[in-house]
Amino acid sequence: MKAMILAAGRGERLRPLTDSTPKPLIKAGGLELIVWHINKLKAAGISDIVVNSAYLSDKIVSFLQDGHAFGVNIQHSVEEEGGLETAGGIVRALPYLGDEPFFVINGDIFLDIDYKALIEAYVEPNLNGLLYLTKNPEHNLKGDFALSGDRICYGSDYTFTGAAIYTKKAFDGVPDGRLKLRVLFDRWIESQTLKGSVLECPWFDVGTVQRLEILDSYLKEKL
Repeated sequence: MKAMILAAGRGERLRPLTDSTPKPLIKAGGLELIVWHINKLKAAGISDIVVNSAYLSDKIVSFLQDGHAFGVNIQHSVEEEGGLETAGGIVRALPYLGDEPFFVINGDIFLDIDYKALIEAYVEPNLNGLLYLTKNPEHNLKGDFALSGDRICYGSDYTFTGAAIYTKKAFDGVPDGRLKLRVLFDRWIESQTLKGSVLECPWFDVGTVQRLEILDSYLKEKL
């Protein structure tokens, strides 16, 4: 399986930290956020990783290069200024992701779990994807989705963690260009082709300076 780390966001709510540093290169627990992901993917047996970037992409490409310094192979999908949103970024990177289901994770989250448990999940060929969910945190009490059996449906019971497995066919016919992932989620929910799994592990969304500090403290306590 190949993996994609989403790293194109501007990180407005993390300013001034992101004024000169792209969000994935901000450190927590002594390591850059994106390095945590790379190390966890490598430990899970994934060596082929795609990283998309837009804001300060030159710094991300320069830092990661071909990934050999981290023991993996990294291919860069550099987007135009302003980025392509999540779905657009995935579509642009499809040529690097192969024909099999692939793992995608937001660069600005942290899941305290062995990624092997995530990537080994089975996604039936007739489905478009599997979203990993978590209980609603205080900053998202309205939630994102609910579950009907193992299918994602509309509701507010759970929050999307930003980690998922998608099949290549899920993006068939989606044109290259700027597109939010929610547009595709809505289609897949209507066709009942989107699966969900609830994680019990600690999850951190590093969307603000305060939440970055919380993760930093959590990781330093564990080290």
